[in-house]
Amino acid sequence: MANKYKAILLLLTLLLPLNGYTWGFFAHQRINRLAVFALPPEMIGFYKKHIRYITENAVNPDKRRYAVEGEAPRHYIDLDVYGDSALYNMPRFWQEAVDKYTEDTLMAYGIVPWHINRMKYQLTQAFKDRNVDRILRLSTEIGHYVADACVPLHTTQNYNGQLTGQRGIHGFWESRLPELFSDNYDFFVGQSSYIEQPQLKAWSLVASAHTALDSVLYLERELTQEFDEEKKYGFELRNNLTTRVYSRAFSEAYSKRLNGQVERQMRLAIQTVASYWYTAWVDAGQPDLRQLADLSEAELQQLEMEKKEYEQGNHIPREEGDG
Repeated sequence: MANKYKAILLLLTLLLPLNGYTWGFFAHQRINRLAVFALPPEMIGFYKKHIRYITENAVNPDKRRYAVEGEAPRHYIDLDVYGDSALYNMPRFWQEAVDKYTEDTLMAYGIVPWHINRMKYQLTQAFKDRNVDRILRLSTEIGHYVADACVPLHTTQNYNGQLTGQRGIHGFWESRLPELFSDNYDFFVGQSSYIEQPQLKAWSLVASAHTALDSVLYLERELTQEFDEEKKYGFELRNNLTTRVYSRAFSEAYSKRLNGQVERQMRLAIQTVASYWYTAWVDAGQPDLRQLADLSEAELQQLEMEKKEYEQGNHIPREEGDG
């Protein structure tokens, strides 16, 4: 009977994918939402007024990664392509990096730290222009890219453990663990702070994530040796589909060995998202956000159109942790 059970489990394992998204839709939305509460009094009223927009649309960059050319590289950087010392030797500023590697090479292996800096300057301009539509869209989307830069598996070619026999680890770390355990995380991160050098700050996020990468992979591999296949995975009903997931027991054991790593990276993302918003606002001259109008009807219609395009489009279903 035991052998028959194992055979059935193995068959299901081969047939069913592990589903998820970068940081998980759940985690991206939570990071953006909680960042609002780290803003100073001069900003929090405006952002709280639009907190639903900022929360719900936090996942939009993921939704368009297969539909918009050039979108995918904005979410990651494969540092290991550039050698063992890339974290320390790569040019921090875009033009210097282009001169050294070419733009085609950078686009091929990810540009997240440079894209965050670009988004910050766009957000600053939106504040200067008092353009509510742009302020909210850019605030929401820079939150997504900042959060992605905090994910260790966004800094390597082995982004889903596919090179080390650990396929699925991407979504396990950034989706399954937050969904199971983030209600017990401490998300009081204090108030946002001014970022003196936004480009270097983006790189510090990448550095924080990349230095955690070895433990992400090693601890999962070590733990897998202690769990039988049928105990490592389980099955849950999601969207009326039976989906293979990492079991709660395996997830709890992995979370414990990571010793708060996912929580630390989420806290870092929350505080940094708020700080980029705050820095852009300060650099724009600290405009009075109470005087700004509401979202335009055109922006609401644009969002609805984008939503329908995603729901009806031929976008590729994403494997857990894909890119």
